[in-house]
Amino acid sequence: MALTTCLGAALVSCSDEAESAAGQSTAASPADDARLARLAQQAADTGSLGVIVRVDSGNGRPVEIAKQAAWTKDDHPIAAGDRFRVGSNTKTVTATLVLQQVAQHKISLDDRVEKWLPGLVKGGEDITVRMLLSHTSGLGDFLLTPQFLPSLTGQEQRTWTPQELLAITPEQDPPAEPGKTYSYSNANYEALGLILEKVTGSSLAELIEQKITKPLGMKDSYLATNAEWDTGKQHVTGYEPDAARLKEILSATVALPDGVGFAGPEPPDDNVDTAAIDPSWSWAAGGMVSTAADWETFLAALNSGELLPKAQMKQMRTTVDAPEEGGGYGLGLMRVDTACGTVWGHTGGLPGYSSEICTDAAGTRSVTVFTSTNFGIKEEKAATTNKALVDAATCQMLGKPQPSVSPAG
Repeated sequence: MALTTCLGAALVSCSDEAESAAGQSTAASPADDARLARLAQQAADTGSLGVIVRVDSGNGRPVEIAKQAAWTKDDHPIAAGDRFRVGSNTKTVTATLVLQQVAQHKISLDDRVEKWLPGLVKGGEDITVRMLLSHTSGLGDFLLTPQFLPSLTGQEQRTWTPQELLAITPEQDPPAEPGKTYSYSNANYEALGLILEKVTGSSLAELIEQKITKPLGMKDSYLATNAEWDTGKQHVTGYEPDAARLKEILSATVALPDGVGFAGPEPPDDNVDTAAIDPSWSWAAGGMVSTAADWETFLAALNSGELLPKAQMKQMRTTVDAPEEGGGYGLGLMRVDTACGTVWGHTGGLPGYSSEICTDAAGTRSVTVFTSTNFGIKEEKAATTNKALVDAATCQMLGKPQPSVSPAG
């Protein structure tokens, strides 16, 4: 589920791009690693709170960094291998599962949603599977509806079914004809999860394990079904601004009612611990838990061609214009042309958790930035330092010099 968004753009030649990047890249030096660590600490100290960075430049020596604001150490010291709610990165897994069914001719991208989910999706007779995958369905999002907002913030303890979420999903504002306009909506992927289950006869959790996590050896990744974290491995504690700060941060874009805020313990600096807020509603749109190493394994396997045939990979990378994502959105996969080269991946956002994960076109290099707040990095200083960190990590992943300008501490 993306409360924040990232990475995007249009189809490129993977082989040409990979050859170009390989010919111009250089290995990172210890000084580069040290500068990246300083940027991570700077981001943590100016609002990101906790940061995990993992950079795999394809040379067999991944760089792993974990930094945090001093007061958060009272909860636990963050480690680079900690589990994390990866939010809307889950959409790439869901899209991969759908395209695997397309490759087996069990689903067509041109199938009408009404064929698979009769009566469940408003306008489903005019919406195709491809439109759901590319967020061009014309559906709005249920996230900030009056019915759902208390569950998003953890103020209401309720288990939502995908069918219930689709029932409260509004149309886009302004309305858009299906297939005409990109508009990001978690409802699209709730519908896709239901289609997958109907076509295969298996639960989404079973499909993820059978088709993705088990074959790839992703032992620290699973689909959350409630607020509990699996035991046996440490997880990152997520935080969000308290009600007063939250309203101020969002005042330019969302008119929150007075007193709306996240439920949870209140640590220092006007923050709320959101680690216990139930994310199960996000399901096929954003319900997965993973680690930086695990998710890079998945994304590298996908972009290297291990999980999909060439025809479906080409479909996944055929994008629609999505300027707010940095360029464009394919079928569950974003593309962005950074200052150092083009990357493919996704972003994620849940209360207390923000993530940006991508690879180069060939899937041989990958980068992850986890941040233990989502709305908190919308504040100006936090946004600036977090972006500097993401830019530097992406350039280092691509084997290019880090940007020379960094924000003041």
